[in-house]
Amino acid sequence: QLETLEQEEQERLELRTYPVEKRTHIVSHQHGMTVTKTLQEGEAEPQCWSFSYSQDELRGLLLEGASLLLLRVLACRWAVPPGLTFPAINNEGHLCTSSY
Repeated sequence: QLETLEQEEQERLELRTYPVEKRTHIVSHQHGMTVTKTLQEGEAEPQCWSFSYSQDELRGLLLEGASLLLLRVLACRWAVPPGLTFPAINNEGHLCTSSY
């Protein structure tokens, strides 16, 4: 019964012309989960997007931390059940499917 309550991810690229910073904040709440993506390129104003998903859409959701834990368990057992798929959230913050 593991559940992700909150997750923060930050990526920063130092380019010759200007830095690019990407942030993802995922937070669980009573009705589901909200994903907020922020992109800042150099000195420009940050761009921000937010997506909300209901509990029904997220049933069985596997975020990054849980995915790493599952991969370790599967590696220890030397077995992956056929057709093992979970809902996941991609780099853009949209729901997708993760298959093992």
